[in-house]
Amino acid sequence: MKARMIAVCMGLCFAGAVVCLAADMNLGSWKLNEAKSKFGPGAPKITYEAAGDSVKVTIDGASFDGKPTHNQWTGKYDGKDYPVTGDANQSSRAYTKVNDHTVKFTIKSGDKVVLDGTIVVAADGKSRTVTASGTSADGKKVSYTAVYDKQ
Repeated sequence: MKARMIAVCMGLCFAGAVVCLAADMNLGSWKLNEAKSKFGPGAPKITYEAAGDSVKVTIDGASFDGKPTHNQWTGKYDGKDYPVTGDANQSSRAYTKVNDHTVKFTIKSGDKVVLDGTIVVAADGKSRTVTASGTSADGKKVSYTAVYDKQ
């Protein structure tokens, strides 16, 4: 009886984790819709995937100066800084879930915020808009609006 109770509890915990991550409208692959975006050439492809009770974000594209980029971040939507790997201009990112469709983010290089913005997933879940502003590695002000379609 005890083993059965443990198995049921473990099943409920697993199901709860799946439901929580399933509610994350950002999960999946997103491709830039260049016609709807105000973003330079080589804008990144972004993939969000579940990683246990966290989210793993992989970004492949080009930097503002046109160089190829590949970086990854794994963390939670709790507003805390989690390390970025693969990008010399980013040391950490923090994501904060505002509601089921909106996430705010901050990107840092060391202790300095270099980019912050908002991600809004459309009500139908088929597209999302990322607006951000900050400072490039060479000190120039940057801002963009990128519209992505779910793949």
